[in-house]
Amino acid sequence: MFERNPDKSIDVTADGAVALVDDFATAGEQEEISTPPMSDKRGYVKSSELEASDLAFLAPELTSEAEGPVRAPARADGRWGYRFVKRAFDIAFSLVAIAVLLIPSIVLCAAIRLESPGNPLYSQKRVGRIGRDGQIRTFDMYKFRSMHKDADERLAELADLNEADGPLFKIKDDPRVTRIGKFIRKHSIDELPQFLNCLMGQLSCVGPRPPLPSEVAQYDERAMRRLSVKPGLTGYWQVRGRSDTTFDDMVDMDLAYIEERSFSTDLRVIAKTVITMFDGKGAC
Repeated sequence: MFERNPDKSIDVTADGAVALVDDFATAGEQEEISTPPMSDKRGYVKSSELEASDLAFLAPELTSEAEGPVRAPARADGRWGYRFVKRAFDIAFSLVAIAVLLIPSIVLCAAIRLESPGNPLYSQKRVGRIGRDGQIRTFDMYKFRSMHKDADERLAELADLNEADGPLFKIKDDPRVTRIGKFIRKHSIDELPQFLNCLMGQLSCVGPRPPLPSEVAQYDERAMRRLSVKPGLTGYWQVRGRSDTTFDDMVDMDLAYIEERSFSTDLRVIAKTVITMFDGKGAC
């Protein structure tokens, strides 16, 4: 059974029995932070603005870098029929994926622990969609652990090696990544536990990837529009560029998806994602 730990990781019992339901009832609980009321259907608040200081909940050490006021985006709800079909598909697809991946996941968890002792699953705080009440929500997103246990502690010492632009942090040959981690990252296998997030309604199968709080603290108004829809397991930039994509291009593709989204579009993205996973090109 998974056990939630203070360091946001998840443990697996020695006998290898993995429970995909227990202890995840509380994982769906979301932290809420008030933002100005949402009134502009085009994507911005008309009269109230979110000051840089209001982002302190996300990353207090980075909020001073935000320049000027940042407008909070309104929700881009879209058509009711599309939302209903999308959510039904998310639930059905996630249940099937969890069932199919259960045994391989147990084997992978054992392999991860053999190379790098510790919890094989990793939980990381991510920013979700703007709520109907105008609140920014965060949630715990799950991954197979692809780095050594001290990865977060070593982040500061590697800051000068960052190869990504904008608020992103990426290193091509990150020394924190394990041997198994390189393989599962190349084929995006490390992201598969997020079907649990999808089942709980925190993610959709397709949508903009959920950012880190420290990244959102550096967003401008345009980038903030990524938060107007539910984040997803995969999206446009995962199948068109992956880690080779610049931050501005990533935002462009996410905003294009928000404008063009439909159920048929989602199915095409999922199909291309499967091909991309086997191909492994453009991964970290």
